Amino acid sequence: MEQELFNKKKPEAGNRPLADRMRPRSLDDYLGQGHLLEGDTLLRRAIAEDRLFSIIFWGPPGSGKTTLARILANETKSHFISFSAVLSGVKEIRSVVEESEGLLRLSGRRTILFVDEIHRFNKAQQDAFLPHVESGLITLIGATTENPSFEVISALLSRMRVLTLKPFTIEELSGIIRRALNDGERGLGALRLEIDTEALRYIADSADGDARTALNNLEAAASLAGQGPEGEGRITQAVVERAIQKKALLYDKVGEEHYNLISALHKSLRGSDPDASVYWLRRMLMAGEDPLYLVRRMIRFASEDIGNADPRALAVAVDAMQAYHFLGSPEGELALFQAAVYLATATKSNALYECYGRTGQVIEKTGALPVPLHIRNAPTGLMKEMGYGKGYLYAHDFWDAFAPQEYFPDELRGEKGRFYRPSERGYEKIIKERMEQWRSMKDSTAQKQKKG
Repeated sequence: MEQELFNKKKPEAGNRPLADRMRPRSLDDYLGQGHLLEGDTLLRRAIAEDRLFSIIFWGPPGSGKTTLARILANETKSHFISFSAVLSGVKEIRSVVEESEGLLRLSGRRTILFVDEIHRFNKAQQDAFLPHVESGLITLIGATTENPSFEVISALLSRMRVLTLKPFTIEELSGIIRRALNDGERGLGALRLEIDTEALRYIADSADGDARTALNNLEAAASLAGQGPEGEGRITQAVVERAIQKKALLYDKVGEEHYNLISALHKSLRGSDPDASVYWLRRMLMAGEDPLYLVRRMIRFASEDIGNADPRALAVAVDAMQAYHFLGSPEGELALFQAAVYLATATKSNALYECYGRTGQVIEKTGALPVPLHIRNAPTGLMKEMGYGKGYLYAHDFWDAFAPQEYFPDELRGEKGRFYRPSERGYEKIIKERMEQWRSMKDSTAQKQKKG
């Protein structure tokens, strides 16, 4: 039996949003998350054996976290209690614990406690769960869109398994939409609506992997679909565009056009053309691309194609991401434009990108070479006796804070260890001059040591 704490009575089915009405009731009805539910997975076996463990479902909005938790309640013999971290605190947690203890004592039934938005609980509230999760009195299932490593205390995290939910694919969302259109009991089947292939694809594509958004947009489109003389309506792409108030441009976020446009943006930035850069950027934004995907690509670009030729470029790209997080759309999109223009007009260098490749190739060939003794730490007497740290030169004791000593294993000294090769452009020109001066000082010292 499922219990909803601290919530008002649910509205009648006809008044509930389509996304809520169409929640799957069993694992057989659930589409998606095959990595968790298909075959002989850990979660599937735990459900079959009624030995459910404490879980954190981590995934983006609309990925089915709450729905999956409700299904687990139906599939197990445990008592199920659900409440939101937004509305509840330590007092409510104590109430759940008392109820769970009474139920276990009287009937032997365990309690599953589902906490939506568990990341909103503070440390004291999360601490209140610890002894009861550890004793097994409560099986805790939390749902969060935030990284649990940062938002859930380590003591509680160590007692739970984090299961990651993925955004729904276009195919999965298309199946969810068709099911809602055909379901006469909970969905839109009674309306006898038809949907064009392009319209179906557009609803699924514009939902960004969010099943709730897809069903909300379908419901809005269904309300606008014109009714024919036989009581039948058709959902066309034009109807969908009116419903979600967004024009469908030629764009498929998982297909060829996606890669064509992001390639055009990247190459325009690399080619130092700010006008073309902002054109392709705006094209993708207007077509519904996730702005955070675009800013992630620009952050990568700042290191790959600019690097230390203009160290400020990376900071500008990261600042754009933070600005968008703070403002959202459409206000935050201007920060993306500012970053794009800066990146396009910045001095270019791929020296860091090539350095990244060279180091990886050498490590694959040479393996785990030992750290030279003189740059190892020596926290114990035994380590000091073994020569750890012996002969290390402290850089700040030397002129210009440069100590002419080797930091490489013997196998990589000299030209073999010349991974970073700065260009003659921008700030990298200064870096190159410094590196040449330091190498000259190091070589001079090495020659003196040989003569000595």
